[in-house]
Amino acid sequence: MIIPEDALNNPVWFSLTDCHFNQAIDYGDVKFFHPDYGPFGAFINNADTSAAIEEYAKLIDEFFIVGDKPKMPPHFDAPIEYIGLQMIIYNPINYPIMEAIVELTESHYNDLIGLVKLVYPEYFKSKTNKLGRYYGIYKNEKLVAVTGERMQTNNFTEISAVITHPEHTGKGYAKQLITHTADEIFKKGKTPFLHVDQTNLGPIQLYKKLGFITRRKFSFWKIHRKKQ
Repeated sequence: MIIPEDALNNPVWFSLTDCHFNQAIDYGDVKFFHPDYGPFGAFINNADTSAAIEEYAKLIDEFFIVGDKPKMPPHFDAPIEYIGLQMIIYNPINYPIMEAIVELTESHYNDLIGLVKLVYPEYFKSKTNKLGRYYGIYKNEKLVAVTGERMQTNNFTEISAVITHPEHTGKGYAKQLITHTADEIFKKGKTPFLHVDQTNLGPIQLYKKLGFITRRKFSFWKIHRKKQ
């Protein structure tokens, strides 16, 4: 059966509507993740986003609208556009898993946050790990690589936070973790997808080698809190 992919055309919106509605701040045709979970929002129906942005900016200094260019409140700086690729994979990955992979729990939280802050601090917030399952590889009792799940709709789950400690790159840890994470998503009857900045050529090549294809480009509009 072919699964319609309409939800992937506005993944933040449908994540906040389908699976993460309890983590949403709802302004009608504009929705955001609660800032403890992630700095992302989206809108539908060509909504005037200015009022929602002004309210949400009271909660978080810096955040993103994903999709079409938002209408900004007066006195805000113009949003900065970043272009990301949305990549998707339809079949399990054929890559050997040689390392012991641990599903991370609250007991691993400090290890996870420590690695994230070192490599990937901008998008990962204090409760981002509660949006899905996270998996890691330990060496000498130190978490050296992690991958997890973030946005989720009824039929799709985003692979996110593909992080390897700088001292442990080049060992295939990311490939193994992505393979494992994708396998677990497929087991739930969902399809894995991910987002990556179009300038991040190394990861893009890695994802392609694993079998991901580019589905479309996305705009991520970076917004700063109103200057006083």
